[in-house]
Amino acid sequence: MILEMKVPSPGESITEVEIATWLVQDGDYVEKDQAIAEVDSDKATLELPAEESGTITLKAEEGDAVAVGEVVCLIDTSATKPEGDAPVKEDKKEEAPAAPKAEAPKAAPAEQKTYASGTASPAAKKILAEKGIEASSVSGTGKDGRVTKEDAVKAVPSMGTPSGGNRGTSRSKMSMLRRKVAERLVEAKNTTAMLTTFNEVNMTPIFELRNEYKEAFKTKHGVGLGFMSFFTLAVVRALELYPAVNSMIDEKEMVSYDFCDISIAVSGPKGLMVPVIRNAENLSFRGVESEVKRLALRARDGQITVDEMTGGTFTITNGGVFGSMLSTPIINPPQSGILGMHNIIERPIAVNGNVEIHPMMYVALSYDHRIIDGKESVGFLVAVKEALENPVELLMNNDIKKALEL
Repeated sequence: MILEMKVPSPGESITEVEIATWLVQDGDYVEKDQAIAEVDSDKATLELPAEESGTITLKAEEGDAVAVGEVVCLIDTSATKPEGDAPVKEDKKEEAPAAPKAEAPKAAPAEQKTYASGTASPAAKKILAEKGIEASSVSGTGKDGRVTKEDAVKAVPSMGTPSGGNRGTSRSKMSMLRRKVAERLVEAKNTTAMLTTFNEVNMTPIFELRNEYKEAFKTKHGVGLGFMSFFTLAVVRALELYPAVNSMIDEKEMVSYDFCDISIAVSGPKGLMVPVIRNAENLSFRGVESEVKRLALRARDGQITVDEMTGGTFTITNGGVFGSMLSTPIINPPQSGILGMHNIIERPIAVNGNVEIHPMMYVALSYDHRIIDGKESVGFLVAVKEALENPVELLMNNDIKKALEL
């Protein structure tokens, strides 16, 4: 029986996918549920499993865009699994008789140079000597091949002139996911009134909490006490104080959410992915850290689904893990706000009239000015800063062990 394998729908509104990589070759025997290909949609990279066991015949090539429901391969389910690889017999190849050696062509007599050929004029000789160029290496345009001053000037490499280094180029097709990300970034820049406001956070209180409780937290819950739980819960608190930031524009209407689905930008093997932490307002520190770890691992292993990256209401991105000191993150449409975290640097700051050194982080909020005013955007970022600099009171209700479930 020949089974036609068709492209399943990866999610709502997706009409086509791209064959990124075939994991098997034409004619291979495949097992049921074995991953046979990786396909790119405009939202994620997904694995395509074999529906039955049998011998596979490929009907599409890598890089092909195929519609949902289109046949991409055939599986002959009547084929039996091969016992093993048969030994390959080495064919003795008869050595072809050596071709008779061709006589080397006789060298043509060298053209006799005229008397002045390769001879530099005094002015040209001076220029070439200054630049360390032999006159014999320059083609002269003067009488009888004489090297003129103009020839010497032209022979001297100018700044920026290619001089024998590698100048190769290569082209590779962008994945469908990367093309879609590019389109969305341009769309966000062109269709939103995007503005960015900045602030800085003294990370000392969070450093002290993590140093004191991270081992007990990891032992109890099996995940580390990282920065993402503090930032996520600080964002949730700020969104509750400034609900306009937790909104979006739908044509002529403003849609506000009474829940916080926080998108977390992570780097995956196929590029940037943005899985969503659902109802973050109901999660504890342990809940956020567990969810961040789960989603990050699924993104890294290429197992993230379209549903897990759809529907966030606000985004957090951390360029600091790559060393970024400051940036203006681009809104993830149709959302209206995105918070950028950056690297932590020890810097001197004024504390109660004294100069002290503290671990500091710049934070940036990009927002859609069409529905978020300056007062709300600045207030939101200040609320995030306050929560991060006073986490015991504002995020833990003055009960650290209860908040960390220790």
